Amino acid sequence: MPITLVDPDGLPKIDLYHQVAVATGTRHVHVAGQVASDATGATVGIGDLAAQTAQAMRNVVTALAAVGATPDDVVRLTVYVVGWTPDKMPALVDGLTRAGFTTGSGALPPASMFGVETLDVPEHLVEIEATAIMD
Repeated sequence: MPITLVDPDGLPKIDLYHQVAVATGTRHVHVAGQVASDATGATVGIGDLAAQTAQAMRNVVTALAAVGATPDDVVRLTVYVVGWTPDKMPALVDGLTRAGFTTGSGALPPASMFGVETLDVPEHLVEIEATAIMD
C-alpha cells in the first residue's frame, strides 16, 4: 500500500483522524467536493447533517472506485459544513459511520474542516473533497 498514516509524538492524538499521511504512490486522484446528491441529482437528507454526510462520503467512495481507488488510498479529506459549530460533530461522525468510510487503520487520514456560510444550493449542509495516492 502506498499510504502510511502516522500520529507523531508531540502532537495530540485525535481519535477521528491521523495527523500525517505519507504517500509513496505515483498516481494522484483528486475528488471534487461531493455533496448529498444521489445519482439523479436529488438532495438526500434535507435538514439532516448525518444523512447528508453519509451520502457525500458514499459519493466520494463511488468517485474513488471509478478510478480503481479505495478509502485506503485517501491521504487527505477536506470537509465544509454550513454553519459549523462544535455541537455538530456527533452528526458528522455519525454520517461518516453510516457511510462505512474506513481505512485500514480505522481512523481517517489527515482532515481539515471548515465552517462555511453556504454551499452550491441552500439544501446542502456538507461538502467533502478527497485526495488519494495510488501505485
